[in-house]
Amino acid sequence: MRTGLDDSSLLRPAGCGPTDGGPVDGAAHDLAGRLAHLVHRALLHEVLLTPKPGLVDRRNTGAHRDMDVHSFLASARAIAPWARVFFARGLAATAVPASLFLPLIRADGMACERDMLRATRGVNTHKGSIFAFGLLCAAAGRLAGRGRPLSREPLCAEVAAICDGIVDELCRTAEATTAGEHLYRRYGLTGARGEAASGFATVRQHALPAYERLLTAGLGTETALHGALLELLAVNPDTNVVARGGLDGLAFLQDSARCLRRDGGVLAPDFRRRMDRLDDAAIARNLSPGGSADLLAVTWFLSRLPAERT
Repeated sequence: MRTGLDDSSLLRPAGCGPTDGGPVDGAAHDLAGRLAHLVHRALLHEVLLTPKPGLVDRRNTGAHRDMDVHSFLASARAIAPWARVFFARGLAATAVPASLFLPLIRADGMACERDMLRATRGVNTHKGSIFAFGLLCAAAGRLAGRGRPLSREPLCAEVAAICDGIVDELCRTAEATTAGEHLYRRYGLTGARGEAASGFATVRQHALPAYERLLTAGLGTETALHGALLELLAVNPDTNVVARGGLDGLAFLQDSARCLRRDGGVLAPDFRRRMDRLDDAAIARNLSPGGSADLLAVTWFLSRLPAERT
């Protein structure tokens, strides 16, 4: 069912450049460009999927008044080139222990966020995706620098190694100062940090299998993405939802998704109509599962990499 980019070209580790921070050679440059292309496509697949409960799509702006599809398209264009930067950082720092690597890309992440904000006139469209894809592309550079092919499990394991202990940052101050810190201390929710530290376990264990089962069954990419999104809505403790609607809001979205999944999910004859209704209900409750949207983009991205090498 895959079309477009030839994924086999992402598997070539040979000639991917030095591990001591020297110049990036042609093969590594090509690999970095392909990753940037995949990141851009992943972000487009996510925003254009319609309907998505409470999220910006082609149907409406979800539970948002300051952004629309055009904001996300501009943001995706601004973010995608940074994949090359994150990859190069990882490639140049292959010898740096994973536990010491994260600070080396934090400034790049902040610079990428500034480009996003310039493109959207100050609207935060993709902060979570910058975090996720920055880590994935940097981890890809580290693997390539070791001569290892890019496949899902090693890539996610490298992200987990880089992020080991990152959840502890949520308790780094005596008093919570960020939304993430408040949610962690009040509810124990680890959000994007926890997902990265797990090597995107929610994607690997739930969303990606659902996506690929539907593709294998002969259904199209849009339907398969809806199936993956339904899984994420059902199982992901989305901190974006809790920040807007508390645990009651999270329970509402999860219960609704589980009910729809139980009734046949994307194969139910009234699936789209029920998703439209859930979208309307989420908007009425001011709920936006932005964390699940980020993980949906990661799902598509990982689906383009092979699973056989661990």
